[in-house]
Amino acid sequence: MTLQPNSPEARDVAYLLHPYTKLKTHQKTGPVIMERGEGVYVWDNAGNKFLEGMAGLWSTALGFNEERLINAATEQMKVLPYYHQFAQKSHLPGIDLAERLIKMAPAEMSKVIFSNSGSEANDTAIKLIWYYNNARGRHHKKKIISRIQGYHGVTVATASLTGKPNNHQGFDLPIANILHTHNPHYYRGAHAGESEEDFATRMADELENMILAEGPETVAAFVAEPIQGAGGVIIPPATYWQKIQAVLKKYDVLLHVDEVICGFFRTGNTWGSETYGITPDILTCAKALSSSYLPISATMVSEDIFEAITQQSDDLGGLGHGYTYTGHPVCAAVALETLKIYDERDILGHVQKVAPLFNARVAALADHPLAGEACSKGLIGAIEVVADKATKQAFDPSLGVGAMIGTICHSHGLVLRPLGDRVAMCPPLIISDNEVNELFDKLTLAMDQALERLTEDGVKVA
Repeated sequence: MTLQPNSPEARDVAYLLHPYTKLKTHQKTGPVIMERGEGVYVWDNAGNKFLEGMAGLWSTALGFNEERLINAATEQMKVLPYYHQFAQKSHLPGIDLAERLIKMAPAEMSKVIFSNSGSEANDTAIKLIWYYNNARGRHHKKKIISRIQGYHGVTVATASLTGKPNNHQGFDLPIANILHTHNPHYYRGAHAGESEEDFATRMADELENMILAEGPETVAAFVAEPIQGAGGVIIPPATYWQKIQAVLKKYDVLLHVDEVICGFFRTGNTWGSETYGITPDILTCAKALSSSYLPISATMVSEDIFEAITQQSDDLGGLGHGYTYTGHPVCAAVALETLKIYDERDILGHVQKVAPLFNARVAALADHPLAGEACSKGLIGAIEVVADKATKQAFDPSLGVGAMIGTICHSHGLVLRPLGDRVAMCPPLIISDNEVNELFDKLTLAMDQALERLTEDGVKVA
């Protein structure tokens, strides 16, 4: 592709450093520039229409042109465009949003502190976990266990929690006191003949053994997503969460549940915690909190944690944490309006109505010659492509089969997220039955065409 001088694409290449991008490739090909959106669709600046099968970044729950959110931001801008929450200052949108979140939490929570992204919400949780244990006089109880392929952000601390190699390599990460245990990927991790429950038991045993090896007096918390999102949409097997929570309770280890992707109806309940019977001590959320129209996230803590950090902060002269934009009133107003729309339009009911078709279309892809695992829950799912269905043999990574499918999908007007050789789908929650069928018709076509290309190139697919 030749970039035209002074075109938006050329200026992008000249001035922007893109996240999660192969930078040398980008220098040659330039960006796809999205220009507008409506419902579950977006259009690029060449007029091409795409069904946004990832809701942006797992997040634009209400689609791309919700006037009520635009109006909520506009009206709040007119009244109080900015104020902070430092030094006992506050504002009504922040108060109202905090009250709303505490009342809708999946377990009894005491207080909310706001941030600007899921990364910052999880970073805040790490700091509060350490602060809490210092307040309790447990100065050595600081280690946090995350999971391989878990995703919790990209700050120095949260990228350390994130269990993905490319988030560590080159960055001198992870930092000290961050550990990683196995994730509950039954398809890839189960032994031959091992049942889901036996696999879950083994995962819980491995966690317990790690805690014992490190010393329970040094392990502060376990952090996990109800369903792992950016790690490939890894859905936990039966009894996994019950067994994990029993281990944590046994050794007095806090449970930090990252609901950044799963929160707000994605899994077919208000929270992923409700879907899997999880009782968090700390809960973080973002993304669909404002349908991603403005940046805002939240960290909720239990009364026990709040009481401890309150005393500690008094002893130290105040809680030394917060951001300039913590609880920004315009962001809070948009988040409040988002939650109102969820209630008034019964978005949860809509998800529960559409999810069976979505799940059926995912399951049907299991029969495709390229498909190894096909999994979904609510309105989130993934396909793992393999070279041999019987043995689960993966393709040579150099073939980039997942990326190939993503590129073909794009050529047919569908945006999905290749994660290695897993292809994720996570559409806006407002998606209709017809749009679900459009998504999977295009994905199936892309998989068919990828199979044709591989066969033509002499790649064996069994």
